[in-house]
Amino acid sequence: MTKTNKKTELLAPAGNFEKLEIAVHYGADAVYLAGKDFSLRNFSENFTPDEMRQAVKFAHKHGVKVYVACNIYPRNYEQKAIADHLGMLGEMHPDAVIVADPGIFMEARKLIPQIPLHLSTQANTTSYKSAQFWESLGAKRVNVARELSLKEIKEIVDNCSLETEAFVHGALCISYSGRCLLSTFMAKRDSNRGMCCHPCRFRYTLMEEKRPGQYFPIAEDDRGAYIFNSKDLCMIEHIPEMIEAGVTSLKIEGRMKGINYVGSAVKVYREAIDTYYKNPEHYKIKEHMAEELAKMNYRGYCTGFYLGGDPDQVVPNYTGNNYQAAEHVFVAKVIENAGPGRAIINVRNKIFKGDEIEILTKKGPVQTDKIDEIVSEDGEFLPFAQPNSTVTLLMNTECSPNDLIRKIRYRV
Repeated sequence: MTKTNKKTELLAPAGNFEKLEIAVHYGADAVYLAGKDFSLRNFSENFTPDEMRQAVKFAHKHGVKVYVACNIYPRNYEQKAIADHLGMLGEMHPDAVIVADPGIFMEARKLIPQIPLHLSTQANTTSYKSAQFWESLGAKRVNVARELSLKEIKEIVDNCSLETEAFVHGALCISYSGRCLLSTFMAKRDSNRGMCCHPCRFRYTLMEEKRPGQYFPIAEDDRGAYIFNSKDLCMIEHIPEMIEAGVTSLKIEGRMKGINYVGSAVKVYREAIDTYYKNPEHYKIKEHMAEELAKMNYRGYCTGFYLGGDPDQVVPNYTGNNYQAAEHVFVAKVIENAGPGRAIINVRNKIFKGDEIEILTKKGPVQTDKIDEIVSEDGEFLPFAQPNSTVTLLMNTECSPNDLIRKIRYRV
């Protein structure tokens, strides 16, 4: 257990209201989200003020906490707008506001003292002295720098009373605590103000000054070279070490990812955390949990800097995903259970009668099934259904609203 003797929290991304619903459905304890401005994911859909009010009400109705990101590094001209934004957040009563900039921190303490403040990973808190500093100013939680080992995180936990939050899964930024200037130089889009164009994912080649137009690959990769491209973080096998280091909250990265990613990641880590608490001494991930994470679109998995001493965990990934004999394409979200073997769905990718499918249920392994019939809203039997349509599927599996459906497509 953490030093507060509370069960470690599972914190999930919510880039829009639908992702919020999916995160809640699959078992998140808390979500993090943002308004249309002042966070580091401006290209996520995010929430209007009215949507955010509804989001807070919805989450609280289901016993889920809401943390609102206001973690950009602002300029002078934005100070009044940020003050107004903080005042609006205070009226919504989220469970915390996430900040990085000392000026926003100071303003929030003055304008919304009733709302706890969480320190963003962008503040790159790398020592317990730094954590003590923020604690003395009134911070409740710190998202520790991703450069730290679990040993260093435990030392922070042991030397202050702050809650600690650490990433457990998702993309890793190649720059120091995510504070990168590549996007600013290359595309005039400031990553520290929510507009990163992800140049670390670009394909690069080498060109010698006196040989213009001659491009030399930096690595043996027929798709180009990915010199900054970190593997994705995955700590599913090391949940005990993270919890026993005293981490209060395990955070899944991905406000810009789709609902298939959010549903899969939350479901797997929910089960992993619950499995640990049932039998801490003999924690072992179940086969279907590892299989589920392997179905995601990812860049190869690593443990980042947490375990220390293994340079292979932090080198760039030059190869992309491991090859799989089958891909699992997200095709639909369940809207309603319409009776035994019948589910009303919203179609996201084209499906056909006879397709082999997987249903990502709330608990347990995915359920494999086959589409026996597709029925239109008018009662017509269809050979296939197009994206953005609403149809009823006849199959064997009992579904719940917000269950996700994937189509199994075999590679040749």
